[in-house]
Amino acid sequence: MKKTLVIGASPNPLRYATKAVKRLREHNIEVVAIGKRETTIDDVEVVTGRPPFEDIHTVTLYVGPDNQESYIDYILSLKPKRIIFNPGTYNRSLEKMAEEAGIETVEDCTLVMLSMDEY
Repeated sequence: MKKTLVIGASPNPLRYATKAVKRLREHNIEVVAIGKRETTIDDVEVVTGRPPFEDIHTVTLYVGPDNQESYIDYILSLKPKRIIFNPGTYNRSLEKMAEEAGIETVEDCTLVMLSMDEY
């Protein structure tokens, strides 16, 4: 199972992060989510802060590089197997740190990956 952390989750149904949470759940992937405010997206609780999640396989980013700075140490501390940089979120600095920590990085779209069975 590829337990996934969505960073940048929002209750707004038009946001790609919201669509990703829903699509991941449709694919029976366990999802945890962090957003600016606490809410829910279907059966997924969106939390704030930096909770000590365990067994995260993938971190998928929906926050731009300028807003990633406060998450970098947190993401690396989770020791995920993979980080997905969705369109508009690519960050060379985070990519380099992740690769040095043995974390795979992918510059792609979570929604496209799921639709093509490449997640």
